[in-house]
Amino acid sequence: MSYSQELFETAKQLIPGGVNSPVRAFRSVGQTPRFIKSANGAYLTDEDSIRYLDYVGSWGPMILGHNHPAVKAAVIKAVEDGLSFGAATKSEVEMAQLICDLIPSVDMVRMVNSGTEAVMSAIRLARGYTGKNKIIKFEGCYHGHSDAMLVKAGSGVMTQGVSDSAGVTEGCAVDTLTVPYNDEDTLSQAFEANKGNIAAVIIEPVAANMGVVLPKDGYLQTVRELCDCYQAILIFDEVITGFRLGISGAQGYFGITPDLSVFGKIIGGGMPVGAYGGKKEIMQMIAPLGTVYQAGTLSGNPIAMAAGLAQLKELRDHPAYYTALETTGKTLFSGIASLAEQYGCALTVNSIGSLGCAFFTDQPVRNYTDAKQSDTAKFADYFRFMLDRDIYLAPSQFEAMFVSAAHTKEEINRTLEAVESYLKQK
Repeated sequence: MSYSQELFETAKQLIPGGVNSPVRAFRSVGQTPRFIKSANGAYLTDEDSIRYLDYVGSWGPMILGHNHPAVKAAVIKAVEDGLSFGAATKSEVEMAQLICDLIPSVDMVRMVNSGTEAVMSAIRLARGYTGKNKIIKFEGCYHGHSDAMLVKAGSGVMTQGVSDSAGVTEGCAVDTLTVPYNDEDTLSQAFEANKGNIAAVIIEPVAANMGVVLPKDGYLQTVRELCDCYQAILIFDEVITGFRLGISGAQGYFGITPDLSVFGKIIGGGMPVGAYGGKKEIMQMIAPLGTVYQAGTLSGNPIAMAAGLAQLKELRDHPAYYTALETTGKTLFSGIASLAEQYGCALTVNSIGSLGCAFFTDQPVRNYTDAKQSDTAKFADYFRFMLDRDIYLAPSQFEAMFVSAAHTKEEINRTLEAVESYLKQK
């Protein structure tokens, strides 16, 4: 028995499912989770000293690669001054200024501790600002585990084969409306059927928790126009896409201006962090200025701020990172698609920049219903094959692959060689 297996057996006695987040359990791929002890560049090393080429990247934050020197140095320096103060710090102001400078739609920003917390707070703010109750979300989009958002959610909820969560009351869920992603007509009908009651629409501008699903041409603009027409707040959940598709996120990439934006992952450089921000007139509704209450003892933690500032400044000051990420992502994802076509495999690859997903289906994947048609048994087989070759993918068909600046041509070629070996034998 490996040390990771031993640790998992112990963990199962102490932690529900043996893990602190469901998708880490590897249950959908019939494997035992690997317990990681270190990471550097594009690689993870587990407790059995096996080194894996990593395409999870801590689920998105590690856009520069693991243990990047600038981020590491900033954290070490910050730690020397103390871990937490529960008081205002200069680094919070610097982070707020940087986000406002980089994201044109953000006039003011509030730091929190996770993407879930940021979404929950942004939705409360939208309701407080508009005086309306209902929220529209999209089937398969995941916005964290707050009660109102666990209605036809994606990510780990999809992996477990359930669409909702026990413990979410009918009263909580009744004000959350779900519509299919990439379907303008149904969205318009939802607005019309609830005229005067929609506080906000929350959307992943690129869905990345039912696998990667891109918005069809013009779709985000239609969502923006419907929000304007019905006087609803448009919230972009950029926890994954923020600063990954470019220095101004998906909203800069697509040229769409939301009213509120939610960030996480990359802005913490690997530390627990989240943020929400937007128009000043909306943000000024938050306490202590306004009547929408939100607080957090560890919000704006100085270590998280140091890591995030170092990473964001590195990306801002070296725009060549994004050019390289675009090239690397295209090489990998187009390469997988070409191999699937060459070997006649039922595989659909969706990708944008350094974000992608290989669905085991021969049909286009444009929404939650399409994603659910994927052959999860085939994905599990593929996952195990790649893991046996020390290539670490997300243990779910419905998660993204993340390319980092640390992935080189040699590592992409090694990955494509492994993919070809798998497809050849099928």
